[in-house]
Amino acid sequence: MLRRGRKKREIVRHVEVYARRQKFVLKLAKALLSFGAPSHRIESQLDGASRILKLDARFVHFPNLIIVTFLDSDTRTSEVHFVRASGRVALTSLHKVHLVYREVLHDKLSASEGTEELNTILRSKPLYNIYLRCFLAFICASIICVLAFGGSLLDMFISGASASVLQYLGLRAAAKSSIYANVYEISVSIIVSFIARVLGSVPGQIFCYSSISSAGVVLILPGFTVLISALELTARNIMCGSVRMVYAVIYTLFLGFGLTIGSDFYLVINPEARHVLAATDRLEAHTYHGHIIANNASISLAELGGTFSFTDVSQAASRVIKGCYRDPDWPWWRQPFPWWTALFLVPLYSLCSSLANLQSVRSIQLPIMVLFSCAAYAANKGANVLISDRPDIVSAFGAVVIGLCGNIYSRLVGGTAFTSMVTGVLFLVPSAIGNGGGLIQSYNTSSAQYSNSFDLGIRMIEVAIGVTIGLFVAQMTVYAWGRRKNAGHFAF
Repeated sequence: MLRRGRKKREIVRHVEVYARRQKFVLKLAKALLSFGAPSHRIESQLDGASRILKLDARFVHFPNLIIVTFLDSDTRTSEVHFVRASGRVALTSLHKVHLVYREVLHDKLSASEGTEELNTILRSKPLYNIYLRCFLAFICASIICVLAFGGSLLDMFISGASASVLQYLGLRAAAKSSIYANVYEISVSIIVSFIARVLGSVPGQIFCYSSISSAGVVLILPGFTVLISALELTARNIMCGSVRMVYAVIYTLFLGFGLTIGSDFYLVINPEARHVLAATDRLEAHTYHGHIIANNASISLAELGGTFSFTDVSQAASRVIKGCYRDPDWPWWRQPFPWWTALFLVPLYSLCSSLANLQSVRSIQLPIMVLFSCAAYAANKGANVLISDRPDIVSAFGAVVIGLCGNIYSRLVGGTAFTSMVTGVLFLVPSAIGNGGGLIQSYNTSSAQYSNSFDLGIRMIEVAIGVTIGLFVAQMTVYAWGRRKNAGHFAF
């Protein structure tokens, strides 16, 4: 009887430990989905956790959903759990999740303690309130306007204000109303494009429509989604990768459609604005009054009289910088920023972008993120000087640099590679799109409008492919040497 009682207690204890480990794995899956973990690494993370915790589990990952199956070979039964969660990137919370994951797998925390830690992280409120996040969006959009889209001092303030309104509507209106959330992106792009067209139609070319409209909506570009889908397809996760890729392309079409509607709506209200747009092409023209007389008998030319306009096409094209006309005689506040301003604008943008992605100020990770982002931007800018018409190759150079920095930091120092690389990777997408001329360009027909949107989607896919190849090359280079990791890689 004593042996039976002892054996029964051991079985009960084993079942309780097994159940606690199951709860930890399920809570870990929810945390990874909620805080924007790299989706192509989620299955490997969960597989590594279940293997070390001695759980016989299988995982199937879909967008915003993980199907978990626990198998029991003794009783020949199985349990199926559906973990559903959605969220955006939260760098500090994601870093805490990775620390809990690593401590549980290294037996520094028990499974029940790890589950409690994950519950605390999931229940915690965002680090910053909505108004501070709108201010961070203002700074990010203002800086990216002058760095990527050739905006002036006036353009950067307008694009920053547009991004603040966009962020406020996304965090307040779209979060509370499921009906408005379905049309959030289209409505915001229409508003931003309408305001940009109103200001761009002011006589004198004081504002640039292309830079304001592009930088105003750059925060909702699906560049990160395209990158994740490319990474998933490379990792042979066909289901998630294809779904996200199609979603990103259709989302880009919606965005381009909204920008076009906003511009055309103002042109319908104010038809005189079309004359202002047409006048842009004549800014470099020289007008002469007189007659054209044939002085060569071999050329049959009738005598012509009237007003003639002559344009130096090469000179006019040289004064259009990323879709914005810039006359050298204009004052400094209407000119694009000089190159040396990037020395302090790039670190400032990296800092604000990290904070906008909910990174804590009191963290050693923050200066590391800024440093890696600056290195990626420098590599991207240098490669763009050498190869200016290949956004995929240019982005690959920046991705290799930031991939080497992040993975070496993770391997030697023990930091979290993914969270330290996110800011720099997000910086590569708008920079490459800005080198291609912005989000929206001139068109004459509806088919040209959709072609423009498709071109934007293709450009983002090219950038994502380049970044994907660069990140994988960097990871292979770093992890080809040394001891193999037992757990899954928490990186791109």
